[in-house]
Amino acid sequence: MIFTLEQLQAQIAEYPQNWRPLVLTNGCFDLLHMGHLRYLQQAKAFGRSLIVGINSDRSVQQLKPNRPIIPQAQRAELVMGLKPVDGVVIFDSITATGLIEILKPDIYAKGGDYTPDTLPEMPAVRDCGCRLELIQIEVATSTSGIIEKILAQSLPLL
Repeated sequence: MIFTLEQLQAQIAEYPQNWRPLVLTNGCFDLLHMGHLRYLQQAKAFGRSLIVGINSDRSVQQLKPNRPIIPQAQRAELVMGLKPVDGVVIFDSITATGLIEILKPDIYAKGGDYTPDTLPEMPAVRDCGCRLELIQIEVATSTSGIIEKILAQSLPLL
């Protein structure tokens, strides 16, 4: 289900047995690819439920030039349709710090291209007492790389 942050917080508080241990991850998830799927499968394996925070269109624009390609509602629905995902929430900031502080996940999962020293959410992870899991990238695919390949192969318009 695609939740508002308030709905999700209430669900977790009312039915913790359905959610905990709770894994939280986040990202833009623009142009879904195999790397996204494998990453989410690994994240889900750490707990009972997996919540994915999707960056809003506004926050993606702050993070990546000329993006997103896919609007936030569509990105959220696509991610929610993936088997490992138990819930999606769209958030409007460039980091997931607020999600961590409010949802207090048991595990926070992020890509292995981060380290505890480079992860902007690390202070919130420490403060809430959750475990950090850095997931090694199995499939070296990126949305930016896909876009570059498409642009390089595009034919000029007549």
